[in-house]
Amino acid sequence: MKKVLILGGGFAGIQTAIELQKTGKFKVTLVSDRDYLYIYPISIWVPVRNTEFDDVKVALADIRKKYPFEVIVDAVKEIHAANRQVVCANQTLNYDYLVVAFGADKMKHKGIENTLSICGKPEVSLAIRDGIDALIQKGSGKIAVGFGGNPKDKSAVRGGPGFELMFNIHNLLKKKKIRQNFELTFFAPMEEPGARMGKGALPMLNKLFDRYKIAKRFGKKITGFDPGSVVFEDESKLDADLILFIPASVGHSVLQSSDLPLSEAGFIQIDNFCQVRGLPDVYAIGDIAAIEGPEWIAKQGHIAELMGQNAAHNIIESENGTTNKKGYQEHLNILCVMDTGDGAAFVFRNSTKSFLIPMPIVGHWMKKGWGMYSKLTKVGKFPRLPGM
Repeated sequence: MKKVLILGGGFAGIQTAIELQKTGKFKVTLVSDRDYLYIYPISIWVPVRNTEFDDVKVALADIRKKYPFEVIVDAVKEIHAANRQVVCANQTLNYDYLVVAFGADKMKHKGIENTLSICGKPEVSLAIRDGIDALIQKGSGKIAVGFGGNPKDKSAVRGGPGFELMFNIHNLLKKKKIRQNFELTFFAPMEEPGARMGKGALPMLNKLFDRYKIAKRFGKKITGFDPGSVVFEDESKLDADLILFIPASVGHSVLQSSDLPLSEAGFIQIDNFCQVRGLPDVYAIGDIAAIEGPEWIAKQGHIAELMGQNAAHNIIESENGTTNKKGYQEHLNILCVMDTGDGAAFVFRNSTKSFLIPMPIVGHWMKKGWGMYSKLTKVGKFPRLPGM
């Protein structure tokens, strides 16, 4: 029985493990630095106390009850594909097939320690919650929310959770009847943040900013963060009591101690079938991979899961000696339900069309329902619906 080693316990790695374990033809081992899957798309509600931290987690032990792959909780330190070896903090592992899926690092802006990121380590969501709670107890304050870009890889930006977090903070303060005591500002270095979602997204975002009285600071490069302020390239500053910032992604530091081919931004170079270039038995999926496609492409959870499904399929096909492989590029799209705290908007874009559908009230509960669906499908208690 061939050994498949999967590095990473996020959407991409878990989906690969599930698909391979279903066949019963492989010894599947998943290495993760935590013993749970974190559902990042619904973590936006932890800081505003709309959900509990534990409700955003799915224990790997619960997933294994249905799909009994091996789990090793350890930290990956080095990858040596030439020797089919992965060096972890506590052991060295061998494999027949390797799937690299442990995500990316974040760009290190000067003074980044003065910010908190909803897309950072899961525990940071609790620190954001505590920061918001402290300002609510004070009764007033200034909150700045923003995201950055990576000029070497435009797909490495993640702005959607920033919009969602800001809108949810607004609605939390409104419910507490203290919104008028707070200054909320959204910042980004792009002239039109959110443009990759399509033409319909920009007018809607601007309407929401105006309706919610959220100030905008767009089109200025971010040079760093001081305690209590965002610093821009023209030396202007945005003062804030709480700075919530999502840095763009860069290649993971572990890849510097590997023999895998990397892009200029440090991501693993792959072909359309998620196979690492020049290494037929190694795959890279999710945020750690250098994906190729239209200028508007973005790395999202559903794309990571698709890549996981395809990697598993392609490994199975390789073992069967066939060439019926599946690629990811034809399926690239932007798909999200952007929550606003009191509603949502359904956003879709692919190579032929883009649209945004406002969903007042019901949209928020649709996203809540998706979160439950996502958790139930991972533990095998609900069938996976096509395209979801």
